[in-house]
This record gives sequence, C-alpha cells and structure tokens, in this order.
Amino acid sequence: MCCYQCPVGISMDVPDEVSRQSSFAAARVPRFVYGTAWQESHTGRLTRLALAAGFRGIDTANQRRHYHEAGVGAAIAAAIASGLVRRDELFLQTKFTSVGGQDHRLPYDPAADLATQVRQSFQSSLEHLGVEALDSYILHGPARRFGLSASDLEIWEAMEALHATGRTRFLGVSNVGLDQLEALCARATTPPTFVQNRCFAQTGWDREVRAFCRERSVVYQGFSLLTANLAELRHPALARMVARVGRTPAQVVFRFALQVGMQPLTGTTDPAHMREDLQSYDFELSGEDVRVIEDIARL
Repeated sequence: MCCYQCPVGISMDVPDEVSRQSSFAAARVPRFVYGTAWQESHTGRLTRLALAAGFRGIDTANQRRHYHEAGVGAAIAAAIASGLVRRDELFLQTKFTSVGGQDHRLPYDPAADLATQVRQSFQSSLEHLGVEALDSYILHGPARRFGLSASDLEIWEAMEALHATGRTRFLGVSNVGLDQLEALCARATTPPTFVQNRCFAQTGWDREVRAFCRERSVVYQGFSLLTANLAELRHPALARMVARVGRTPAQVVFRFALQVGMQPLTGTTDPAHMREDLQSYDFELSGEDVRVIEDIARL
C-alpha cells in the first residue's frame, strides 16, 4: 500500500518524475490533492469526507465567488479535534485572488495598495482555516491573458515577503501560460514551487508548461483532468485500456498524471469516488499506455 502523503524527493512511493522534480526533499507534500472549488454550503461536509477517505492535501482559495474557505477550516478543525488527523499531516494550500476575480465578498480592502491586500487576504485565510501558517500560497492567476503586469509582480513580491517570514512554506501560481511562467521565474526572487493549471488533453495535457516545470523543478498541479476532457474519456483507446487494467477511467487518468509527474487534483463529491481516486496508487500503466494517453486527443 502506497502512503498518501510522502516526502517528495525520497524515491520510496514517489513516481520517478516527481522525485526528479523535487526541490524540497525534507518537506512532506501529498501526491494527490482534494480541490474544494464550487462546493458552496457542502464544502465542510465534503472536505471532512475527503479527509476520512485518506486525502491529506486540501486546496482552496480566499475567493468567496467560487470557494468557501471557512468551510474548509471548519472541516479541518473537526478532523483534528476528533483525532482523525494532526495539523502536521496536512498540506493546506490557498490562494490570493485579485479584485477582478472576486465578487462583492472581498477578503480585503479594495482601496488598499496591493501589498496590503495580499497581507489582509493572507491573514483572513489563516483565520478561516484556523492555522498559524500555510503550506502553499498561490497567486490565483495573472491579471491578463498574456504577459505579466506590474500589478502581478507587485503581488508576487508581497507573497515573497510572507514566504520570507515563514508563514507559508511554498509559493505558487495558477492559471498561467508558458510566457507568463517564464517571465515570473526570470524576475522572482522566490520562484514558484507549484504551478496549478486546468489540464486539457487537447494541449497534450499542458505539455509545454509541464516541460518547463520539469526543467525548473517546479511541481505541476493539474486540475479538471476529468471534466475538461470528457471526449477523451470516451475514446475507444482509453476504453480498451480501462477494460484491460480493470480500473475506472478516472483511475487510469489519475494514474497517468502521477506517472508523468503531475500532482493531480480531484473535486469529486462522491465518497466512493474519493476512495477509488486514491486507489490510483496501487497499479501502474505501461510506457505504451502513458504514450497513448499523452496523445489521445490526436488519435
């Protein structure tokens, strides 16, 4: 049985690609993360179910428009109080979301300067989650589709200041293109440890960004691996593979993600699927299977 939370950089129970990517050998980072977007009033209940199923990595954001961060915190507090988990067993990741990505329920003063907004949002996240420090703090996305703006760099600098105090172990960026990631890594004092993107089979599962991450020892977090690729999940080649290995399509896709070095996210609301997703650890795809899935959108 593979442990669900492994010290990245140690080869035991960690895929070779993840081992090669590691730049934080002493840190405990989960190989699989439970995502809490779009769960609204069900957030607390589903987070508790995910923890009970075995997930030890939880992803959220201080963006009430799509997340209920306080619901995650309530679930974590209940799990710790019941003895299900300890805080040091958990990997908690949340995000700073700029004004353009928020609704009227802002976690900071929109009239404040950006550095103050980052500090206020971060403090609010700590209060929501009931913790003194985060494991990973993510910039939810650049201000524009291409290139980085001055505001992006100002926000990143404020996040670096939080990292320097030890209040977050790692930094990351989400919803980012290759040009933006290259620019950020070139200018950042503290480069991102994580990149979190929606992952489409049509782009080779974000092949170019993943390649850059691999070269820079950045961990690639893939989300919407299932919902963004419904046509590919119905592809005859995948159906044959699923039948041959005796697994579900979701398990095969998540196993593929693990073998190519991704840290996958799932947001399933079904407790049975939560358990099934974590069973992606206990089988392996062949090299040919991996190549087929890499190129399945072109088959």
